[in-house]
Amino acid sequence: MTSTAATLSRARLAARPELTGSVVGAMGLTLTVEGVVAAVGDLVEVGPGPRGLMAEVVAVARDRLTCMPLGELGGVHAGAPVRNTGMPLQVPVGEALLGRVLDGLGRPVDGHGPLGPGVDWVDLASETPHALSRRRVEEPLPVGVRALDTLVPVGKGQRLGIFAGSGVGKSTLLAQITRGTEADVRVIGLIGERGREVKEFLEENLGPEGMARTVVVVATSDEPPLVRLKAAFVATRIAEGFRDQGRDVLLLMDSITRTAMAQREVGLSAGEPPATRGYPPSVFAMMPKLLEKAGPGATGSITGLYTVLVEGDDHNEPIADTARSILDGHVVLTRRLATAGHFPAVDVLESISRVAGAVTAPARMADSREMRRLMGALRDVRELVEIGAYQPGSDPLVDRARMLSPAIDAFLRQSLEDSTSPEDAWSMLHRLVTAG
Repeated sequence: MTSTAATLSRARLAARPELTGSVVGAMGLTLTVEGVVAAVGDLVEVGPGPRGLMAEVVAVARDRLTCMPLGELGGVHAGAPVRNTGMPLQVPVGEALLGRVLDGLGRPVDGHGPLGPGVDWVDLASETPHALSRRRVEEPLPVGVRALDTLVPVGKGQRLGIFAGSGVGKSTLLAQITRGTEADVRVIGLIGERGREVKEFLEENLGPEGMARTVVVVATSDEPPLVRLKAAFVATRIAEGFRDQGRDVLLLMDSITRTAMAQREVGLSAGEPPATRGYPPSVFAMMPKLLEKAGPGATGSITGLYTVLVEGDDHNEPIADTARSILDGHVVLTRRLATAGHFPAVDVLESISRVAGAVTAPARMADSREMRRLMGALRDVRELVEIGAYQPGSDPLVDRARMLSPAIDAFLRQSLEDSTSPEDAWSMLHRLVTAG
């Protein structure tokens, strides 16, 4: 929207007669409002004065609105005045966001002052690029992690899931990718994170170098569910703003599972019936709307990496299964590797990139397949070797894989500070698979 059009829109809103309703009930996470006409998605202001509580309309009836607050309900009482703002949530986009930390509603929380000039405010809702207007995913996007760049390659505009249980290194892997990626801009959404871990992630895992080309959106686990849900869409909308400038954006979201849990709380509070494992239908409608916004556009691209927290290491639970069906590949982190001190704890044989053939040269794909053959051979005889039942010479491929096992392990291990260029990673892999 041009500045002139935005000014006219604000003027029309200001000149419109203001209708004030009132709160008639507050239960759980919702407010019931009468006397206000508003659409689903509009913001209403609850309470007197210029700094009332903001809430979003999530359901409408003949004469009542059901609203979800974007803050704490403490102090709200029956009869409190309610005013319709006439617009949905507005979020900032633009170059001035680089290096900043925002809350789940797009407001700065890093103590560096207001966002200032160079920021445009746009509606949170946006049009998803049409399937036929998107470019194909044909270029690799190196991330500096050898196991991913060679064996699970990421393409510009791809959407990849990182599936893992709690405490196996998802956030650390995201920080390593943020440091090593060649994307123009990085946007990180920390959804439902522990408050203790946010500052640690920003200062230790990212650091000043990692923050330079990065925008971070944070909504901790104690935030209202609607704020946690909005944070995922705010991070995506900011990424869309950079993509529309023709930039290649890496969007990292930790995690899509906690976003789905926030939608579950919103849906159940609005009166939806629980369905699969307590998740209402709106959760499974929300996930493709969010995930499909990433990808290549007519110009620029958003490469989406989404962590999926699998409950009890169950990779077939509803959220993980739905995410896997929408995304263009998955990286599996296993507790067995993590507890053995193997970082990143990527189970290469269980991970796959659906665009690998499109973004990798045939000779390199051959090296990747040979590496997987060697790793598969090692996996198939692990139990026999452990009990001493395998006889050397029984299978030449297994014998070769066992000989190269230390080199394979060294190739797959990588410290957080180590970022390997794609050329070096592929050269290392080629020397490894052609040895012996």
